[in-house]
Amino acid sequence: MNQAIRASNLRVIGDNGQQLGVLTRAEALEAAESAGLDIVVVSPEANPPVAKIVDWGKYNYQRTKLLKKNRAKSKPLELKQMRLGLKISSHDLDVKMTKVRNFLEAGHKVKITLIYRGRELAHKEVGDKLASRIIEDFGDTVVVDQAPVFAGRQLSFVVRSKSAKAKNP
Repeated sequence: MNQAIRASNLRVIGDNGQQLGVLTRAEALEAAESAGLDIVVVSPEANPPVAKIVDWGKYNYQRTKLLKKNRAKSKPLELKQMRLGLKISSHDLDVKMTKVRNFLEAGHKVKITLIYRGRELAHKEVGDKLASRIIEDFGDTVVVDQAPVFAGRQLSFVVRSKSAKAKNP
């Protein structure tokens, strides 16, 4: 802003929105002073950087208001969790998978955790089979965000709906 601008040449936009063209830093500062306003770099990555002649207080207030409005509209993506034992019956598994489908349809990611109890740790392949069965049951409607990982006494993986990718990039 104003004297803190380091670029030698700037593409300047006037206070009424018209382009003043590419000006040197000194010319841009002079144009802003003659209008009684400030010069603010709005796009520093451009070549040359784009600067706008604006009232800084008003510009900053509107920008802050817009950011706050956008933050209020954006809903954070929640990570839901479903925990299962290895000896779960097929009906209980179906009930849990129905809940997982509801979470996925709502646009959430779901972390599915398979809990190993006691001597079940000696048969890790049972958990792997159950995890692959769950993933196969969903078919191509889900994407596995995190492949099954064994940590401690649990095997966990994260799935999300394929359509959720389009909604939440």
